[in-house]
Amino acid sequence: MSQFWSPIVHDLEPYIPGEQPKVANLIKLNTNENPYGPSPKVLEAIRLGVSDQLRLYPDPNATELKQTIADYYNVDKNQVFVGNGSDEVLAHIFHALFQHNAPLLFPDITYSFYPVYCKLYEIDYQTVPLNDSLEISLQDYSTNNAGIIFPNPNAPTGCLLSLNEIETLLKRNTNSVVVVDEAYIDFGGETAISLVDQYPNLLVTQTLSKSRSLASLRIGLAIGHKDLIEALVRVKDSFNSYPLDSLSIKAGVEAFKDQPYFEQSCQKIIASRQWLTQELIDIGFEVLPSSANFIFVRHPDYDASTLASGLRQQALIVRHFKNQRIKQYLRITVGTNEENQQLLAVLDSLV
Repeated sequence: MSQFWSPIVHDLEPYIPGEQPKVANLIKLNTNENPYGPSPKVLEAIRLGVSDQLRLYPDPNATELKQTIADYYNVDKNQVFVGNGSDEVLAHIFHALFQHNAPLLFPDITYSFYPVYCKLYEIDYQTVPLNDSLEISLQDYSTNNAGIIFPNPNAPTGCLLSLNEIETLLKRNTNSVVVVDEAYIDFGGETAISLVDQYPNLLVTQTLSKSRSLASLRIGLAIGHKDLIEALVRVKDSFNSYPLDSLSIKAGVEAFKDQPYFEQSCQKIIASRQWLTQELIDIGFEVLPSSANFIFVRHPDYDASTLASGLRQQALIVRHFKNQRIKQYLRITVGTNEENQQLLAVLDSLV
């Protein structure tokens, strides 16, 4: 029935999300989900929100959530945009801000949704190679462009750029939008949100899926100059005026308000990441320095796909990418202490 498709659909190569198998007793370390649940205050807000009021449409502006985020980051409410997960926020950014007569720049090894959006919105793009250490070198982003986007920390490598490096790029690149995709920033980095008032072309995106354990509710955000936010609102309201349901709005508010729980959860993951990194080094793995809730590893003597297969046979899954530059690496989500220990035991037996 593909004769009924619009022409562009034939050439799309959709993003492939991380596998979500339904297997009993599976240790799932492939999609960077938080191993610890959301704040109890979030769960209580959702429980209280389940009533006959669900017959009503939610606030199309998610005003309470925007104000909570604005207060948290000390910005104005009109500098905040929210959407159905950071993927939708990013899609609106590509549509609203990157369709110009120059290529969009992003790393060659990065979040694999970026080229998908470019194909969907017919955006010309150019990838900039990571350096030999698989790190982003922002000095390489100096050509004429329609915009620049990169994750910080980068995915799937976990490598972090400093705020000084980002600001140097912003001082040099003033004629196009720079988007810093901070899905993992809470696990060891410093957010670039502190720079948005100085640089009107800076837009920072975040998600509540990782550090705030709300992957099921799909809550994403962007913070930047009000003119950039207005562009996103125009696209959003031409696409879906109600991207966040009422329960997500309530949950997002409480997730930001419960700072002690948030900090405790992040610190546990950071401590586990540091421990797991050293343990893997001790059994012969090479581990890139990570500031995310995952690590990127390879073993000089063992094929990564073979290791991934061996782990799967023991009901333990990690992410393996087929890109030529990184096909010998595995991306491993930091799990609970028990999950990390089981991972190590299986890998130790395999190597």
